[in-house]
Amino acid sequence: MRETVLKPGDTAPDFLLPDHNDNKISLSGLAGKRVLLSFHPLAWTPVCEVQMRTLEIKHALLEKLNTVALGLSVDGVFSKKAWARHMGVEKTSLLADFWPHGQVAAQYGLFIEKLGFSGRANVLIDPAGKVEQVWVYEIPEVPDIESVIRFLAK
Repeated sequence: MRETVLKPGDTAPDFLLPDHNDNKISLSGLAGKRVLLSFHPLAWTPVCEVQMRTLEIKHALLEKLNTVALGLSVDGVFSKKAWARHMGVEKTSLLADFWPHGQVAAQYGLFIEKLGFSGRANVLIDPAGKVEQVWVYEIPEVPDIESVIRFLAK
């Protein structure tokens, strides 16, 4: 487990996780695209819902910027599936970092052991698999997707 959040220039750890549609998603499978990993603490919470709905709303714009957004939390696939249906999220993959519990969040330095879930963060990975930028937010704070989009557009 990492003790610090990854920094720009670090190699992003590869992963293989199921999404809410039972697809297996890997970072290496998205090579050639930018990937926005949007870590959120727990499904079914208000701030996390705004965070994931925003990714869905911005899906087409992110796609134009050659970026795939993925939502990650420690929740299981069945919870993610029901939550996505509840929110109307259809195009954005919601990944289950359920087992081993929070392993991907830990590899990115974002797992909060004493709470049992990840912190809230956006991690942008370049097409070659290197961390390009990291934004870390307080747990009750809604991530600013517009700052991510401005970064992508420059």
